[in-house]
Amino acid sequence: ADVCHAYQILHKNGIPDERIVVMMYDDIAHNEQNPTPGKIINRPNGPNVYVNMLKDYTHDEVNSKNFMNVLLGNADKVSGGSGKVLKSGPNDRVFINFVDHGAPGLVAFPNDIMTAKMLNETITQMIKKKMFKQLVFYLEACESGSMFHNILPDNMKVYVTTASDPSHSSYACYYDKKRGTYLGDVYSVNWMQNSDKANMKTETLIRQFDIVRSETNTSKVCKYGDMSFDKEDLDDFQGDPKSKNPSKPFDPEKLPPMDTVPAPDVPLVILKKRIEDAKSETRRQLFIEKLEYLIDQRAKISKTMESIVLEAAGKDHNLADHILDRQKHEIKNFDCLDSVTTLFSNKCYNLGQNEFALRLIYPLVNMCEMEEVSSS
Repeated sequence: ADVCHAYQILHKNGIPDERIVVMMYDDIAHNEQNPTPGKIINRPNGPNVYVNMLKDYTHDEVNSKNFMNVLLGNADKVSGGSGKVLKSGPNDRVFINFVDHGAPGLVAFPNDIMTAKMLNETITQMIKKKMFKQLVFYLEACESGSMFHNILPDNMKVYVTTASDPSHSSYACYYDKKRGTYLGDVYSVNWMQNSDKANMKTETLIRQFDIVRSETNTSKVCKYGDMSFDKEDLDDFQGDPKSKNPSKPFDPEKLPPMDTVPAPDVPLVILKKRIEDAKSETRRQLFIEKLEYLIDQRAKISKTMESIVLEAAGKDHNLADHILDRQKHEIKNFDCLDSVTTLFSNKCYNLGQNEFALRLIYPLVNMCEMEEVSSS
């Protein structure tokens, strides 16, 4: 829903489809659980953001390899989809909006991950290939600040805002009882609801950041990179300045309370709400069983991480307990974290498919940042 809403903003503010690339798994609109087939909303009683939706890459085509090759303009290296890639040059402005799960030093795709090292190396290659004059990146994910903190330079014409700082969750919002799920994410909803009603030709990047940071009281919205062009108008990135008649995506209206919840808790909260709202004992028992299974699986993932840490600590239980402490080290050893998170995702739990496993990445960060452990 966040991605669909973002597309509608860009499209209706004058950016033609040939200059937009959309990657979305596309499993909501026609899902059998969707009570309104073909319709997706991003706020209570909101408009259908799925109307005439552009979809360049869907399902398994939505992966980190395709994402990075799209950014690099490597049409010969993308797999499936429309084949559309970025064709920008040194005089172009580029806007990237990314929405998914995250963890310290990585963001998830439906079936794989992209680490901070991978993303920042891609941006560096874009700079070497002279693919933009200015780049703006809005990132919605838990611990999203960790994708840029301590790694993105401040003089590369890359301006980033994130839903959270390097060590905290982002939040979902707008629980919909009819659909039995949350409709959006607080940071994304706030920047898009602002863009819905803003004058694109006068509101600036820094003004939007200040508004979103003020309205997002669930997580700490952060900014990274080059602030030298943060007074540029939104129209330069979320619209076409040459368009004579840019239209507003949706009329602003009074909105209900957001009803927020930390993103990691969403699966649990949804099942608990469905148990409360079940209209038959059979349905209620079904959701209870799903909840018990989810809790059991989370316990198994926790035990797996505990065994990995104990092994890496040389069976030193005191050291293992220190590593497993919720306190997170700041990421500096990006090479180590890139290696161990990729290995964990490939060998233990696919981090693109196991959201709870993302919550347990912090011990890997701690190990990478502790000299007595990182070498092993």
